[in-house]
Amino acid sequence: MYYFGLYHWRSRLWRLVVGVGALLAVGVVRRTTSSGPVRALTAVLVLPLLTRAGRAGAKLLRPPPWALERYKYDALAAELPLEGASRVLDVGCGTGRSLVGLAPHLPENASVVGLDVFDSRVILGNAPLLARRNAREAGIDVTPIRGDAARLPLATGSQEVVTACRVLHDLPAEDHGCALSEIRRVCASDGVFGVLELPITPDGVDSDSETYWCERVDEAGFTVETVRRVERRRGGEPYIVIVGRSAD
Repeated sequence: MYYFGLYHWRSRLWRLVVGVGALLAVGVVRRTTSSGPVRALTAVLVLPLLTRAGRAGAKLLRPPPWALERYKYDALAAELPLEGASRVLDVGCGTGRSLVGLAPHLPENASVVGLDVFDSRVILGNAPLLARRNAREAGIDVTPIRGDAARLPLATGSQEVVTACRVLHDLPAEDHGCALSEIRRVCASDGVFGVLELPITPDGVDSDSETYWCERVDEAGFTVETVRRVERRRGGEPYIVIVGRSAD
């Protein structure tokens, strides 16, 4: 079974703790007083806390940390030359969700690297060993590397295909150019870069997300060959798939 970690677990866990405390407070009030107004006031005061706790609990497991929405990775893989790739890099692999999503499309002999800062403060369990385990469950041998997207610890021109799945928007806006330039640096002369992104742009950006990310990919030195929207099955604006080829 896969485990991809619990996102934003600290803030959500805190809300759950506060909610449990509110329930206990209600119980104490009900046991120590028979006053209707006091009980009613207590209920009114704790209701917002209970509501926030309920929402936090629902989000912790939605989708469950072992669930994979494979369709979006299939959409990205369909636009990439993965079947013949021998060297593949996934930037921002985290606990391995994107690696598992792309696994069915990777050749058995491919050398796959998963890079991430592996910060467990945001995602519970985010660590190289978990990424390797999940990838192995999916049938691929992955070398996880701890590193920064803006300073990739890989040789120039060493990767045939590079992917970044739902990670670029998490970087500070001022790092987008550096990260994409680094990805271009490690791409082979005929390398391909595939992006799967949420419809998100930095604060203060007037253009739509599709235009913004296409411009950033183009500025990094890639020729944008494919732009595709992927409808989200859980609702909301579509994912964006962008494929760029190294431009010499």
